[in-house]
Amino acid sequence: MAIPPKSVGAVIPTEDGLASRFWIKFRRESVLSLYSPFVICLASGSLEIDTFRHCIAQDVHFLKAFAQAYELAEDCADDDDAKLAISKLRKGVLEALKLHNSFVQEWGLGFVKECPINSATLKYTEFVLATASGKVEGLKAPGKLDTPFEKTKIAAYTLGAMTPCMRLYAFLGKELEALLDPNEHDHPHKKWIRNYSSEGFQATTLQTEDLLDKLSVSLTGEELNIIEKLYHQAMKLEIEFFYAQTLTQPTVIPLTKEHDPARDCLMIFSDFDLTCTVVDSSAILAEIAIVTAPKSDQNQPEGQITRMSSSELRNTWGELSQQYTEEYEQCIESMLPSKKEEFNYETLHTALEKLSDFEKRANSRVIESGVLKGLNFEDIKRAGERLILQDGCTNFLQKIVKDENLNANVHLLSYCWCGDLIRAAFSSGGLDVVNIHANELSFQESVSTGEIIMEVQSPIDKIEAFDKIIQGCSDDKRNLTVYIGDSVGDLLCLLKADIGIVIGSSSSLRTVGDQYGVSFVPLFPGLVKKQKEYGADGSCCIWKGQSGILYTASGWDDIHALFLGH
Repeated sequence: MAIPPKSVGAVIPTEDGLASRFWIKFRRESVLSLYSPFVICLASGSLEIDTFRHCIAQDVHFLKAFAQAYELAEDCADDDDAKLAISKLRKGVLEALKLHNSFVQEWGLGFVKECPINSATLKYTEFVLATASGKVEGLKAPGKLDTPFEKTKIAAYTLGAMTPCMRLYAFLGKELEALLDPNEHDHPHKKWIRNYSSEGFQATTLQTEDLLDKLSVSLTGEELNIIEKLYHQAMKLEIEFFYAQTLTQPTVIPLTKEHDPARDCLMIFSDFDLTCTVVDSSAILAEIAIVTAPKSDQNQPEGQITRMSSSELRNTWGELSQQYTEEYEQCIESMLPSKKEEFNYETLHTALEKLSDFEKRANSRVIESGVLKGLNFEDIKRAGERLILQDGCTNFLQKIVKDENLNANVHLLSYCWCGDLIRAAFSSGGLDVVNIHANELSFQESVSTGEIIMEVQSPIDKIEAFDKIIQGCSDDKRNLTVYIGDSVGDLLCLLKADIGIVIGSSSSLRTVGDQYGVSFVPLFPGLVKKQKEYGADGSCCIWKGQSGILYTASGWDDIHALFLGH
């Protein structure tokens, strides 16, 4: 990426601006770039100098392409203000080109001669220049553009192809700056990080985004779709650039990079409700019951399981939910120590036995209430197939289970009352090989009796199931266990696994964890710290369970990057 030109004025785009919407929409690409081995090593200060020098040397090619693209865009713009803004951006790039060698010397790299362009840089620069030349799908050939307005589209398209690069580097600069230790004066890449986190670069990025927004105002929906495609393509090319950097040093990620199925065993465990799903499965089952229940004035056929009316069900479910919420909060409060304790797994295990007793009582009330009577198996299956999963969850699991070289074991440990609902949700995504450990509804001729066959209904049940699965693994292989969860019920498994990843923002999980000495570390900073500790032979990179450290992820894309890279 180019060295930043000087600030041309900080213009903050509106939240609903085109550039802002695209940046949010393509968050996944920014996450994959952030978690690239190159950026992790750069942030840690351990990136080998030759790798850094080669990357910086590519700046010349970016700068030349950007300057040329801005020149073409300026020629296409028909608005004086737009021409002036583009001209200022271009002059900034030309100035940066002149200053390139002084920047390189300032970064302590010595003089870096212009080196041949690498394939990833070439792909991006050719893409930008092709766009700026009007070689865009759905657009007339440049020589056949009849009106100034048609030419203006090219300026908008060009900014659509260049803006993502600016925003991505502004994002990376800020993310990496936040990890700099003010007491660490010898971080070799501090100047690079500060360069992209600087007010000047942030301001230039905002002005580029603002210009894209202005150039796009009069475009049609179809033309805006073209810009979206260009923006997305640019983000994907940036990912390719970061992963194309040659690293000879050992890196902590991706976890699967050196996986040998003959020697290693990868065990991935996950909760289901609100870890994989957007909505809790108990609410889905209750809604099926309410929607399919007879109205109060309807006669029920003889020989069938007698059900409550839909209004009775709604009231009963409301009462059960309210009672659960109130007693859950009381239970959590009662199990907290009087003062914050040092982390001790066994102490926490004992404390969570209270929660286990509570969960069992709550489930007994559900069975006794009869709210789950009369559910049709096909209705449950259809609901499972339509169940909305968290963004990135299905894609990640599909890649894991379909990669024969990984030969990974994936297990779902869930409090869900109906394992068939989970199986339907995953089978629709081709994930039948996922092992489901959950409770089951009892059926008579495809209609639920209201009874629940209890298998996993408490934190203690979950950890016992977890331990049993681990004990069944071969001692001949090196096991790496990862648990992904979102609630207090997952806490023991999260801590017992080699790597525990918390997804979501459960306040009760944080409260209990904090009081029992558990540390919650954001995943990216945690990986940067691990990379710093990584010895040249890789001997220092050890993931170990019961350390009291859990990693927090903002979504499944973070987890995807951790395991698989891009």
